Amino acid sequence: MTQNLKNLPSGSFDRVTVDSSHAEKIAKPSLSFWQDAWLRIRKNKAAIVSMIILLLIVIMAFVGPYLSPHDGEVQTITHANLPPKVQGFENLGFMDGFGILGGKEVDLYEMKNVEVYYWFGTDGLGRDMFSRLWSGTQISLFIAFMAALIDMVIGVVYGGISAYYGGRVDDIMQRVVEILYGIPNLVVVILMILVLDPGITAIIIAITITGWIGMSRIVRGQVLKHKNQEFVLAARTLGASNNRIIIKHLLPNILGIIIINTMFTIPGAIFFEAFLSFIGLGLQPPAASLGTLINDGYKLIKFQPHILLFPSIVLSLLMIAFNLLGDGLRDALDPKMKD
Repeated sequence: MTQNLKNLPSGSFDRVTVDSSHAEKIAKPSLSFWQDAWLRIRKNKAAIVSMIILLLIVIMAFVGPYLSPHDGEVQTITHANLPPKVQGFENLGFMDGFGILGGKEVDLYEMKNVEVYYWFGTDGLGRDMFSRLWSGTQISLFIAFMAALIDMVIGVVYGGISAYYGGRVDDIMQRVVEILYGIPNLVVVILMILVLDPGITAIIIAITITGWIGMSRIVRGQVLKHKNQEFVLAARTLGASNNRIIIKHLLPNILGIIIINTMFTIPGAIFFEAFLSFIGLGLQPPAASLGTLINDGYKLIKFQPHILLFPSIVLSLLMIAFNLLGDGLRDALDPKMKD
């Protein structure tokens, strides 16, 4: 064997040298926390579909009222209780303007000499349901986002202060939380609605007056978990102030939990607003929201089901999409769920 190696030409082999600078080279590109979370949420098809649905609903909430040629606030009594009719759908058997009258299916548009199209029909006062639906969705989304934002701010501040300073401060603040938590939420909301004039401001205050408690408890638990860890003790040893420790060290580590719980708070606020408006404690006519539209449709469900159908579909899509997106964000932002 040795003899055979000596007979090989001198250029048969290349010398291999080891470069120590490549010893710590990482084959996979380094990703930040948010880049990694985005890559993981992209793999969740339900979360991506929910994100697209929510984006479309939000866009339609602002653009929809301008797409219809009819003003949702204008009352045209001669056009009252018309079924949906879309141009070009007359021969397809749906959204063709036909309705039940006296047990027979008739073209209500032709009977009332209506030459315009109402895509989602009209209500009992002849108002365009397409414009009212998207205007009501806009109001419901505004109430939900404002309530969730206020809940997040109050809950994070309250829970963070309670956990970080601890001791007597924590005891006093948690007793206040326990008192508020022991009062039924609906009772507090009804009392606030009775004290304040019914409207958007009253609903937001009613939802947020106890809605921040859940967020504060979660933030308190996370701050208690992180405040005695090594990186916080190191920052305190180096002379970092309390504000800097909270903002630079604690808050970034619990930001994912805050986002996830906020995403679950929004559909709860949407449903609660719809519930209050449905039972007559929320927005009052002629103001439109998903709750008031569902309440109007419920009264006429036997004769004009389209008035109930479209707001119910939008409300259901919002609830399902926000919850699925919240599940996707929880899987993406929780390090324990990482493969």
